Amino acid sequence: MGDGQATRQRILEAAAAEFAQHGIAGARVDRIAASAKANKAQLYAYYGNKDALFDVILAEHVGSNLDQVPLTADDLPGYAVRLYDAYVEHPELVRLATWARLERTPTGDLFAAWAGHDKGKLAAIEKSQREGHIVPDLAPLDVHSLLISLSHTWAAASLTHAVGPDDPEDLHERRRAALASTVRRALTT
Repeated sequence: MGDGQATRQRILEAAAAEFAQHGIAGARVDRIAASAKANKAQLYAYYGNKDALFDVILAEHVGSNLDQVPLTADDLPGYAVRLYDAYVEHPELVRLATWARLERTPTGDLFAAWAGHDKGKLAAIEKSQREGHIVPDLAPLDVHSLLISLSHTWAAASLTHAVGPDDPEDLHERRRAALASTVRRALTT
């Protein structure tokens, strides 16, 4: 990795931490640059401005989650559990999405800028509904939204109880079992 690429990577890592902690409005470019051992001019040259940098960070984290946790329409409980595990392992994704919801997109599709981002998932859910594996009386988008919300129950921005990676394994197992059982009963046939 060349010096420019290494600097870009340090900026992305520092920006992800800064945005996850402070949100878009609260993040400071000078703190990002200092943490990345870069200067603000480099940051602006690479990413334009703070808002554009946030967009890159959010897209990177969402894309990574999509790659790490592909939807398995024939195993919705397993998919929900894998999402839970991803949220435990990468709480910054939940925090970044929460800041985007709070500061940018209070209603509607949070990821509307990425047209078709969930097209494959929705098609897989619809196919599984036709095959009789998923309840047929819900729209595929609603099934997907419910899966994400259920998996997010204990995530970093939970309204009730936020999970931590250091929670005892038996607690994680209890949550995984509850999640899988709920998804099975609510969304599968």
